[in-house]
Amino acid sequence: MPTFDPRLLQRLPWLQPRRQCQLCDEVTDHPTHSICTACEAELPWLGAHCRLCAVPLPAQGMICGACQNKPPSFSRVEAPWRYAFPVDNLITRFKHQGQWPYGRLLAELLAEHLLHAYDEGLPRPQAMLPVPLARRRQRQRGFNQAQMLADWLGAIVQLPVHNDWLRRRVDTPAQQGLDAATRKRNLRQAFSLELQAGVAGAHLALVDDVLTTGATAGMLAHLLRRAGAQRVDVYCLARTPRPGDG
Repeated sequence: MPTFDPRLLQRLPWLQPRRQCQLCDEVTDHPTHSICTACEAELPWLGAHCRLCAVPLPAQGMICGACQNKPPSFSRVEAPWRYAFPVDNLITRFKHQGQWPYGRLLAELLAEHLLHAYDEGLPRPQAMLPVPLARRRQRQRGFNQAQMLADWLGAIVQLPVHNDWLRRRVDTPAQQGLDAATRKRNLRQAFSLELQAGVAGAHLALVDDVLTTGATAGMLAHLLRRAGAQRVDVYCLARTPRPGDG
């Protein structure tokens, strides 16, 4: 009895499954992701930004005034996009409406961004740590979006993910819409490091969906650095401008 040769799918393109773009619903011409090249090109790519915190700036290669005045505990933020349409909408639908395919798509594109950055000289971390979510909020939401992003990223860029090294001890009020000073007050003593966490001398990357003021990432990076981590980077989907910036 003849057997099916899977290589036929490569030789006969019309036998391959048709993938639709998750943004415009047209058949995608992208070789690996469920987004067409036209929609991908129109995403709000970050462009010029601070070399440390990735806040949007008018020119590339600069360090923003806030980082010059007080350097953050993390070494670098890697984010492909500004927090603007349609990325903001996709993140909201993933994070607050449980529409996981949008999170998976953004994670795949972030992984592509990271692999390119590694090729360009960005040091690879030894492991990734998702920003923890309070237990009550995770029960309400049903999942931790940062943990899901980290798991998807880790599988693609081939890095271990430690979901149990960081804990949120205090269920702080929602940070969205708060200024930097209020966020920092909310986050005091909010996080802890588990005893089994092997951070001494390690290069680690925190994973989250959006970086706004950097208060959460800064607090976690400070905790890791104080425990002996050599370097802490931040990987996120999008970076917001500071209030008042264009």
